[in-house]
Amino acid sequence: MAEFTLAVKTEELSRVYRVRRREARGGPREVVALDRVNLEVKRGELFGLLGPNGAGKTTLIKILTTLLTPTGGRAWVAGVDVVANPWEVRRHINMVSGGESSGYGLLTVEENLWMFAQFYGIDSKTARRRIRELLEVVGLADRARTKIYHLSTGMRQKMNFVRGFLTDPEILFLDEPTLGLDVQTARTLRRFIKDWLREHPDRTIVLTTHYMHEAEELCDRVAIIDRGRILACDTPQGLKRRLQREAVFRLRVASLPNPNAILRGVRGVRRVAHAERDGHVELQLVLDDEHALMPVLAAVQRANGRLLSLEKREPTLEDVFLRLVGRPLGDGHPQAQNQAQAQDPGGPR
Repeated sequence: MAEFTLAVKTEELSRVYRVRRREARGGPREVVALDRVNLEVKRGELFGLLGPNGAGKTTLIKILTTLLTPTGGRAWVAGVDVVANPWEVRRHINMVSGGESSGYGLLTVEENLWMFAQFYGIDSKTARRRIRELLEVVGLADRARTKIYHLSTGMRQKMNFVRGFLTDPEILFLDEPTLGLDVQTARTLRRFIKDWLREHPDRTIVLTTHYMHEAEELCDRVAIIDRGRILACDTPQGLKRRLQREAVFRLRVASLPNPNAILRGVRGVRRVAHAERDGHVELQLVLDDEHALMPVLAAVQRANGRLLSLEKREPTLEDVFLRLVGRPLGDGHPQAQNQAQAQDPGGPR
């Protein structure tokens, strides 16, 4: 095993895409996917990248796993430069991407996984033992001899998850690993991730996710990324301490059309998120302090909104995200929003 103090390090890492214009005139335009990203991920850490769709998470993961070259800057994985020596990097890593289609349809689940294990030089006895154990974990043991083309999308994602852990990698990249999975399966996989790291303290996981609860439950540290830039990086508790001086309230109102417009001009209101639930509106407010609540209530009353409940609570990771990014995490990704609500039906997204 290579000796290295950091699992991942990037310096001024950038990636720019050139996109053709639809108009007849003008050359290709540039889209900045990553903008001078500096990151350090420690060995043994479960490090999360949290951001909305299109934030640059997957581009960053593709560069770190040698699937994409950067436009500028440098990156090292397991102490190895990803551009100068990609084959050496691949000896230390594995990757799981949510929603990917992998495997040969005419082979069974067990045959696909066994074949993949051979690519990594795992002996047959060890490979078959790991395959049996991991398929049991994800609830696919009874599908071991089912051909891939007979599997549902969710079952294929479970198989991909098994493939990621099958090789016992030093560094594992999980790019939206629970995307599209049912709530119970997602919980099972998160529990397995935590158990695996506890049993392998020298291993490292880099996780990208749309799901706030997933980042808060799993990650030792979280980097919030948007539009290709890292906006903040700390432990979940450290990030939440940033809002301790502010007041966070949750209001349930019987009727309130266009809450953002009504509350935008109220002094002391920093952020507003709202969602319609069961015939009423739930507001999540980040205020400068408690004194800003009275003008908020007055504005709701003027708009003929009837207050049903009021709750003050401690800041959450979602509040931090809302402040830094300026919009809820689910924006632009309905599937992520729906699953997050299924996991935590109590809070607006």
